[in-house]
Amino acid sequence: MIIKFFTVTSVIVLVLLTISLLVLPLLLPPLPPPPWMMLLVPVLIMALLFSLAFSPSLEPNIDFTFV
Repeated sequence: MIIKFFTVTSVIVLVLLTISLLVLPLLLPPLPPPPWMMLLVPVLIMALLFSLAFSPSLEPNIDFTFV
């Protein structure tokens, strides 16, 4: 059952977070858009992650042993 995975405290925190995400955008004024240079930050992070994911390993002899 799902009840085993969540404690009462974690459910309360998740419910409060959900309520705040639903209510706060209605109460707070809209923010101006960020400068275009700041919009490049997620793109640069994703490019770095892609290059790390697809770059060859520096370890010369990687041995996988399946048990």
